[in-house]
Amino acid sequence: MTNTPNDLAFLPLGGTGEIGMNLNLYRHDGKWLAIDCGIGFGGSEHPEIEVMMPDPSFIADRRDKLVGLVITHAHEDHIGAVAWLWPRLRCPVYATPFGAAVLRRKLGEVGLLGEVKIHVIQPNASFKVGPFDLTFMGVTHSIPQAQALVIRTGAGIVLHTGDWKLDPDPLVGPPTDEAAFQRLGDEGVLAMVCDSTNAMVEGRSGSEAAVRRSLIDLIGSIKTGRVAVTCFASNVARVASVAYAAQVSGRSVALVGRSLRNLDAAARECGLLDGIDEFIDEEDAGSIPDENLLMLVTGSQGEPRSALARIAGDTHPNIALGEGDTVIFSSREIPGNERGIGLVQDNLTRRGVRVITDAEHAVHVSGHPAREELRRLYHLVRPKISVPVHGEWRHLTAHAGLAQECGASPILLEDGDILQLSPGRVEVIDSAPVGRLVADGTRLVNAAGGVMAARRRMLFNGLVMGSLAVDASGRMVGRPVVSAPGLFEEDDPEQRRMTDEFAQSLSDLPPSLRKDDAALAEAARTALRRALGRRLQKRPLVDVHLIRV
Repeated sequence: MTNTPNDLAFLPLGGTGEIGMNLNLYRHDGKWLAIDCGIGFGGSEHPEIEVMMPDPSFIADRRDKLVGLVITHAHEDHIGAVAWLWPRLRCPVYATPFGAAVLRRKLGEVGLLGEVKIHVIQPNASFKVGPFDLTFMGVTHSIPQAQALVIRTGAGIVLHTGDWKLDPDPLVGPPTDEAAFQRLGDEGVLAMVCDSTNAMVEGRSGSEAAVRRSLIDLIGSIKTGRVAVTCFASNVARVASVAYAAQVSGRSVALVGRSLRNLDAAARECGLLDGIDEFIDEEDAGSIPDENLLMLVTGSQGEPRSALARIAGDTHPNIALGEGDTVIFSSREIPGNERGIGLVQDNLTRRGVRVITDAEHAVHVSGHPAREELRRLYHLVRPKISVPVHGEWRHLTAHAGLAQECGASPILLEDGDILQLSPGRVEVIDSAPVGRLVADGTRLVNAAGGVMAARRRMLFNGLVMGSLAVDASGRMVGRPVVSAPGLFEEDDPEQRRMTDEFAQSLSDLPPSLRKDDAALAEAARTALRRALGRRLQKRPLVDVHLIRV
């Protein structure tokens, strides 16, 4: 890879060809700049995984050349992996006041707050990180202080849009400054690396102001029972709209769920909820009459351990919903979460709760640009090169086609492709290793490694464990035990017959083999697989526990 002063390259390690796990790198003058560091969720495609993130090994191996990490906004798919991955990167972090407030709470939870140097950059400000001259450009999105990033180098200007939309009335924060993008286009933009999430959706994404009006009308029409609204916790404008609707309807607002409480604290710290009364704690919700209570609840994506999922399953310690109550889903379904959301909605309906979604009422608009908004941005910026990111392949290809219509030359990438933007021809010149890491308790494990492979196998095919005791001479002590949770009931006669066959196979082994622990353990696993194979059309994970006495 070249490292000349005129060198400029782009490398996505996550978030291209997928939605979530955004981690992008730019190289210039021998230095690297990271933009965003987010998580993704396993969903129905990976039921063994709850939270995952890009493997940063490529840039971690070059962290002496990593000059900084810039956060475009505080959504989990852009900021959620910082607390997990920063120990491997150990670079300064740059974020807006709201992004920094959210990040500080995340770092505090894992004991890193005192270690990470966070530079607070005001919206629309310019700053320098290594050889990169950077400017934040405020854009509207479903979270406060979302920023596109202008990257100025001697090799050209790149606009990294982050997540954005064109909303004439976003309620929290100013509208996207289209004149500023026009001026940027006049400077001459080499490449635009741009959000593709809604590239298949015609028209515009809609305005938060319209959602506020709809929520006020809808919640005002519900005269009896408790009302719960679930939305993305980070959508401060939506939270404010629900609060205004509650106020008009004579309802007090309780926050239910840790992420909502954290975002509420960060928003108030930054003055983004001025004029909104303090919310009540979920523990106090029971003291409010049902017709005077509205609850903001986490769990709009059907997350199994979320507050709403526990309420729907009647396992929440403080909140219950039932006949005559209403739940409003003021959110969209993220692809992959349909099954979890459906399960939560089914459980609520079974309990007699009325469920309302954006299919019936205008209770949600997207935070990402539809095709008309994309065309408008291309008209303003006029980039030579278009690099669609933040989307699955169908979104990227739809975006590429639109970019070409608008006069830009689109280049489709996959995670790990190193795109040379300068000098010379714009093309993919190399590739970097990519992968995914899984948050497993307090540790990270490789999604493609043995731990998760075993977890998947156990999930679908079960686990069989054989235990045997052998003395020093190789003689069996007692009777072997076979445990097969998830495959046989405890009193299943098939399991007893399988244990008998396993024991007989072990007794048939030659005494010399039974004196060697490694050879005996492997022979025992083979015998256990053979006994299983005669009874199951599955290949469960098989292991043995050998005790030498």
